[in-house]
Amino acid sequence: MKLIINNIRTSVEDDIEFIKHQAAKKLKLGTNDIKGFKIIKESVDARRKPSITLVYTVLVETYSKIKLSYSNDITELDETPSPPLLQGNIQLNKKPVIVGFGPAGMFAALVLAQNGFKPIVIERGESIEKRTELVNLFWKENKLSTETNVQFGEGGAGTFSDGKLTTRINDRRCNKVLEEFYNNGAHEEILYKNKPHIGTDVLKDVVKNIRKRIEELGGMVLFSSKLTDIEFKGTSIQGIKYNSNNIIDTNILVLSIGHSARDTFQMLLDKNIQFLQKPFSIGVRIEHPQEVINMAQFGKANVIPKLGPADYQIFHKIGNRTVYSFCMCPGGIVVASASELESIVTNGMSEYKRDRDNANSALVVSVEPSDFEDSHPLAGMHFQRKWEKLAYETAGRNYSAPVQLLGDFIKGCASKGYGSVKPSYTGNTTLSDINSCLPEFVTTPMKESISVFDKKINGFGMADAILTGVETRTSSPVRIPRSDTLEAIGFTGLYPAGEGAGYAGGIVSAAVDGIRIAEEIISKYKPHY
Repeated sequence: MKLIINNIRTSVEDDIEFIKHQAAKKLKLGTNDIKGFKIIKESVDARRKPSITLVYTVLVETYSKIKLSYSNDITELDETPSPPLLQGNIQLNKKPVIVGFGPAGMFAALVLAQNGFKPIVIERGESIEKRTELVNLFWKENKLSTETNVQFGEGGAGTFSDGKLTTRINDRRCNKVLEEFYNNGAHEEILYKNKPHIGTDVLKDVVKNIRKRIEELGGMVLFSSKLTDIEFKGTSIQGIKYNSNNIIDTNILVLSIGHSARDTFQMLLDKNIQFLQKPFSIGVRIEHPQEVINMAQFGKANVIPKLGPADYQIFHKIGNRTVYSFCMCPGGIVVASASELESIVTNGMSEYKRDRDNANSALVVSVEPSDFEDSHPLAGMHFQRKWEKLAYETAGRNYSAPVQLLGDFIKGCASKGYGSVKPSYTGNTTLSDINSCLPEFVTTPMKESISVFDKKINGFGMADAILTGVETRTSSPVRIPRSDTLEAIGFTGLYPAGEGAGYAGGIVSAAVDGIRIAEEIISKYKPHY
């Protein structure tokens, strides 16, 4: 008999045998009566710090069936299998093509390959090995490749991040995403931790292993292959061109291009594919000593091994805008993330151990299409670019990022030197006034929120905290509208996917969207052999 048991509470010192003992106690059994035991969820309760507890949900298998008394904490596992995914009746005479090998494209390709469709993936950036070399070259020598960088290449933008797997969506496909990441090299804890993360160092191997699995199943992944044109017959896909003169015939095209493929957005718009403006957020990266965040969240400055370094998530509403933290990276670094010449873009990155000195997070403010002051479908993209280029100019036009102490930002004056916090930015930095490279309707709400956040997280408002500008790529500035079949409105066989198309906001949700599109294709077509 298999049972799900919720709300098993332990201290941070208790081991897995104690958790098993508590599960048996809830069932009024001895531990010897338990045949199988597995943790399926672990979360942290730090509301009564410094007394911190861990809360578990576990799966228990007993040797014999037992009679359950009514309890909200104990339920029998429903082992009814999900209905099989059945292939459709329309025979494909060409292989499906996927553009982009970030989470959406990767998982669309994987699911198609697992069902015999042998997809072709084209990715404008390089494989992870070459990509890492080119990214490091930019960080060390300011030599930016506009095709292979933190935004473009194998694994997508999330590969140079914390590898967060948290999501707000409730979809059965989330389990598929976590299981595939685990099967391809991620640590087992991602299957049960409440806030799982892979870490950029591990994620690089994971995405490479998924690529190899797709290839083993008959798929193909082509790097340094940029989509440059789409051929239509009426409103139906007939094929694509990549790198201007290479042609692939296809009737199925999955567009998982990411939120930074601005030249591709323009090409698609020129092809009369519909785009809608979409709200997003812009701001800065903020850095504190990790020990300050640990003390505020756990009541202890030192990292508790079982918990790891503390994180946070904060927001504050001011009028019609929301100021909030985004993509928080405990024990991480701030990374140079530009994908266009003469621009500055920041992001956060952590390795699996999250053992660097600083904590960093995006501190951003919501912006609406009305802020773009332009009805053009790509106005949000141009809005992002404006502030990225201004940040480049503000810091000296040499790919240095503008940085400022939080106290000086609030006062509105350029910083003269660093205090107790040193910037972790992977490139050069220039002490500047970040007020000059963000709009006032962003900087004012940020300043007004600091005292509120400091009450929630003691030390957040420390004057020496470091701001690095600018963070503009929080989500896509556009949405490509889709029909009920997940195809682009007005087109057959064209499937906009993931974050770049405006249907996801992180690794898991993008991967889930890729799976949904793969399932839609599988349910309609038979594979080409």
